Amino acid sequence: MLKLNKIHHIAIICSDYAVSKRFYTEVLGLEIIQEVYRAERKSYKLDLAVGGQYQIELFSFPNPPKRTSRPEAAGLRHLAFEVADIEAAILALSDHKVVAEPIRIDEHTGKRFTFFADPDGLPIELYEQ
Repeated sequence: MLKLNKIHHIAIICSDYAVSKRFYTEVLGLEIIQEVYRAERKSYKLDLAVGGQYQIELFSFPNPPKRTSRPEAAGLRHLAFEVADIEAAILALSDHKVVAEPIRIDEHTGKRFTFFADPDGLPIELYEQ
């Protein structure tokens, strides 16, 4: 049987690199590990850390097609981050004019969660531990 150790990273392709870079670093507070411009692809690759661990690659490509978010389509559904205090996280987002959905309760775990969107409409979940 295949033995997976952990998720290494998640790759996100954005439509406006400057806007998404600002969102992921200044609004969400992810740490920049490395930024590379790949001239042959006319593409940036930004490696980002969550909680000090490399986990997200943000890519730019010329004219990427739009992602279907609504109605929900087959494939990867959303990106989720764990937070200690969901109200504080929602307040921090609102300071940047990012609107989160009303807080919901996971019917199986009893934990609170909410969703908001990145600049390209990618659904992002905050899940309180």
